[in-house]
Amino acid sequence: MPPSLSALSTRLAVLSLLSATTIYFFYKSRPHIRHLRNRLKALTGLPARNPNHSSRGKIFFLSETGTSRALAHRLHSFLALSDLPFDLIDPKDYEPEDLHKESLFLIVASTWESGKPPSNGRFLGDWLTESSDDFRVGALLLCNCKFSIFGVGSTSYGETFNAVAKDFSKRLRKLGAAEVMEVCEGDVDEGNLDDVFDDWCKRLAIILKGDSRPYFSNNGNVEESDGEVSEHDDYDSEVEENGEDKGIVDIEDIAGKTIAGTRAKNGMVNGETLNKEKEMVSPVIRASLEKQGYKIIGSHSGVKICRWTKSQLRGRGGCYKHSFYGIESHRCMEATPSLACANKCVFCWRHHTNPVGKSWRWKMDDPLEIVQTAIELHTKMIKQMKGVPGVKSDRLAEGLSPRHCALSLVGEPIMYPEINSLVDELHRRRISTFLVTNAQFPERIMMLKPITQLYVSVDAATKDSLKAIDRPLFGDFWERFLDSLKALKEKQQRTVYRLTLVKGWNTEDVDAYSNLFSIGNPDFIEIKGVTYCGSSATSKLTMENVPWHSDVKEFSEALAKKSNREYEVACEHVHSCCVLLAKVDKFKINGQWFTWIDYDKFHDLVASGRPFSSGDYMAPTPSWAVYGAEEGGFDPDQSRFKKERHHNRSAPS
Repeated sequence: MPPSLSALSTRLAVLSLLSATTIYFFYKSRPHIRHLRNRLKALTGLPARNPNHSSRGKIFFLSETGTSRALAHRLHSFLALSDLPFDLIDPKDYEPEDLHKESLFLIVASTWESGKPPSNGRFLGDWLTESSDDFRVGALLLCNCKFSIFGVGSTSYGETFNAVAKDFSKRLRKLGAAEVMEVCEGDVDEGNLDDVFDDWCKRLAIILKGDSRPYFSNNGNVEESDGEVSEHDDYDSEVEENGEDKGIVDIEDIAGKTIAGTRAKNGMVNGETLNKEKEMVSPVIRASLEKQGYKIIGSHSGVKICRWTKSQLRGRGGCYKHSFYGIESHRCMEATPSLACANKCVFCWRHHTNPVGKSWRWKMDDPLEIVQTAIELHTKMIKQMKGVPGVKSDRLAEGLSPRHCALSLVGEPIMYPEINSLVDELHRRRISTFLVTNAQFPERIMMLKPITQLYVSVDAATKDSLKAIDRPLFGDFWERFLDSLKALKEKQQRTVYRLTLVKGWNTEDVDAYSNLFSIGNPDFIEIKGVTYCGSSATSKLTMENVPWHSDVKEFSEALAKKSNREYEVACEHVHSCCVLLAKVDKFKINGQWFTWIDYDKFHDLVASGRPFSSGDYMAPTPSWAVYGAEEGGFDPDQSRFKKERHHNRSAPS
């Protein structure tokens, strides 16, 4: 019934008591104008719903690495098949002050650094924070909106797990929006993210189809609701005491124990108990990695052909490991038995598309199968180079029999519980092993069997800078870092500190780096300029952060000087912007450097089962690879190939 004239008179009399100052105060900004408009309508009994609201629902995705974006696309397609019309929206292209016009919106939200929204959702997040904390706005701003949120996070981040999704939910409810289904929390570390998400999509579709009248008619147009405007911001208050629906879903249908997120936490999806052994690589992650050229092996391993492998197949030169240690780049296989990592480094050249974790909690594949499949996939990629202009037939034939394996493709290979068995399988085939670890698993370093060369990434020399540049998951990351260096000192085979220089981040700590030498006592120290991998939402780096080779040389010489001649600059590879320091007393004999490796001797030593050290399988370094040589580390037996490059920075004068 429309309000009587006497009732209208009473309400207008009440409104007349508002002072002009108060009216001005509410009208200072657009959100407050809408707030006042809705309050006036509520007091006068007029319909509060905006007549210009959208006729379609909205799906927003807050995504940094692409996972939430991909899930939002899946949700969009799924709802379209259910005859529920939605628009897919990137929040960076959306004006948050228009949110009150929406009848229904869904959010797929990732949580980024320190519990903050991804870059494309920060504007929306800031608006929600400011509006919900502003007493002038109140709980009527979004009183005609209904929403649901799916959170994408990682339990490895502890208290900030899905912080964005939970915070958005709280603030939307505070602004008067009604939550049709409470936050569902997806965990990228569990391996069942896709199952949990699909279950959420199905339940959401059932709810929306069962309660479609307030949102969509059969032709997709919005139908008006005749329900009153409620000033309460609690979802429960919108369900009548007798359980009847007032334009929303009955709370019994969506209460905690029945929603996908809670069922998933209890190990249930679609009524079935989940296998506790989750696969590390979900379909979303797999698709992203395969798009980048990875060949995924089983559930947690990968292999990819290196550009230096392609280069040496053409006789155009090998990588710095060819110059420093004598590997044959065209016979080198780049692989990893663990795509997961415990760091999210600012210079990650994989843009954080791989999983993260602090311990192994996934299904584990057999090491023999990993090695066999890796070799099969690698040789298949080598065969595909046949007929490529410049590829030499003799190099192609050699490339089909890999002799080296760089266990440094991505992730943290030492996390794989059967890493020793995998190394044994490679050595049995007389394939050398170069393994890189990110200095967060000291106990794994201690138990590691002899490998050809063991690297520890030393990305910074102080606790604060290591936290800033590596962004580790572990709270005790610095202690783990130092313990990893100590574990390296106990190894008898060749050991390396790998330093990646990033201008503006870690190039000023020469003294601090030199203080780390005695802790791990490495045989070698590789110093390399960071590689710029293009623009990415996951990286703040630009070409200005990439040092020139002259910068790397200057840093290396200063570091060698600080070591009191314990280390000297031994080799360089100008093309890779990389320099090698080596221990003088072990690898410089009668003025000749011995940084290269006698690989046959190494495999014979491994097969013998007797103890051996790094000095037992060293080989002389050719003159062209030595620091200061005219060739700059380029093998003269190769043909130099240069192509024009255009960089948006000036060379140093």
